[in-house]
Amino acid sequence: MIRGVIFDFGNVICSFDVDIFLAKLHEGSGLDVETLRDRIYGSRLHSRYERGEISSVEFHREVVRRIGVDVPAEELAEGFCDIFTPLESTHGLIRTLKGKYRLGLLSNTNECHCLRQIRKVPVFPRFDAVTLSFEVGALKPEPEIYLDALRKISLPPEECVFIDDIGKYAEGAAEVGIRGIRYTGHAELVRELSSLGVIPP
Repeated sequence: MIRGVIFDFGNVICSFDVDIFLAKLHEGSGLDVETLRDRIYGSRLHSRYERGEISSVEFHREVVRRIGVDVPAEELAEGFCDIFTPLESTHGLIRTLKGKYRLGLLSNTNECHCLRQIRKVPVFPRFDAVTLSFEVGALKPEPEIYLDALRKISLPPEECVFIDDIGKYAEGAAEVGIRGIRYTGHAELVRELSSLGVIPP
């Protein structure tokens, strides 16, 4: 029996588009978007930030070095975080499930996105347990991050389902015994949850 439902954030609770951020950097730096993408997301810089290996100050400093333009920290943070759009259908689902199941949030993310976006979405207070990669020091699909989520939600893995838009991350949850669902859209998610008895058919 499922007693806990754990959600990813990006492209499950809010969609996101890093090209919005890269387009702003392009305007200021003159570098093309693909070069910027490679220097920020195509290297270990972004994953190190999401793993908590570097601070927000260090991330800003390194981005400035890589693009060759001294973008003020606040301006960079605003552009870096202004990439999310709420998926209202998921927000409604979370509201429906609250009180009937223990709810968790499990995301590969960083301090900036956490403070400026994740903690500000209206449904954030409804989560009983929150696991964020930069706080845990592990990234999906590493087992440690799922085990942290299980500890916080206080349920055995077989009583939990995890929803993520990336297949290998849903599979990573399955490796530790959690039922993984790949999010491909709201209608399909509803069908999957109905088949598990989480919501009525």
